[in-house]
Amino acid sequence: MNAIRSLTMVLALLAGSSALAQDKGTLKPKPLPPLANPNDPKLAAKELFGRRDKPASLQARAIGSYARGCVAGAEAIPVDGETWQVMRLSRNRNWGHPRLIALLQRLSARVPEINGWPGLLVGDISQPRGGPMLTGHASHQIGLDADVWLTPMPDRRLSRAEREEMSATNVVRSDWRDVDPKIWTPQHTALIRAAAKEKDVARIFVNPAIKKALCREAGEDRGWLTKVRPMFGHNYHFHIRLACPAGDAGCADQAPPPGGDGCGAELAQWFTPQMLHPKPGKPRPPLTMAQLPNECSRVLMAP
Repeated sequence: MNAIRSLTMVLALLAGSSALAQDKGTLKPKPLPPLANPNDPKLAAKELFGRRDKPASLQARAIGSYARGCVAGAEAIPVDGETWQVMRLSRNRNWGHPRLIALLQRLSARVPEINGWPGLLVGDISQPRGGPMLTGHASHQIGLDADVWLTPMPDRRLSRAEREEMSATNVVRSDWRDVDPKIWTPQHTALIRAAAKEKDVARIFVNPAIKKALCREAGEDRGWLTKVRPMFGHNYHFHIRLACPAGDAGCADQAPPPGGDGCGAELAQWFTPQMLHPKPGKPRPPLTMAQLPNECSRVLMAP
């Protein structure tokens, strides 16, 4: 019961940020105003990282943990590829560790044969130097997290307005207890299975209702389900998380997910009343630079 209560508190704190994933962008992004005192130790780190629009000219490295870190030498996935298109361009969040960018390109190239879609619509990855974001995510800080929409890429180039304003597809039923059978397809299952089977992928986050559907549809090949972790807010997209790249000594991996397919009691707890309807929690104070790894100050100030 204590574990459920603790998880409920975390979900209540994260509920607001996950809702922002489908917020519309803008065709005319405005630069943020200069900070009155950027050296104030009490200043939220997101105010500093949110004002860096280019990557740090350093060797590529993921630094810190997924929700408390930064990324050096980030690479941008091009906004257009043969088998992908980047959404919400005004956010400038199509940056990541080169290993993640390579995985997204490699996975998208396989999508036509995986499930017949023309390609992927790519959502938020990271800011140019990672770090905490002004809006949206608690994680996505070290360039190893990426959101992929649960909407097929169309067989045409989306306009800039469409990329800023169209919404992804909600595949979950209105009562949050299962997927919507009118929207969910075997193609969704095939795509998430293929992503989870990528060697570098540590976790895939999906709405608990999606995890339920995957458990039901996986068949005898169930090893990949271990990586698929339930988390509210992932009903429009799924979240790919890579393990720390070999050699990135300052990168802190999560503990491996529990063994098994995660389709029993572990999943059932997500459908209890206290989990489906958590009480609102108090927002946590934003991280300051002192709470991030020391190396993130160098990343922030690098040319």
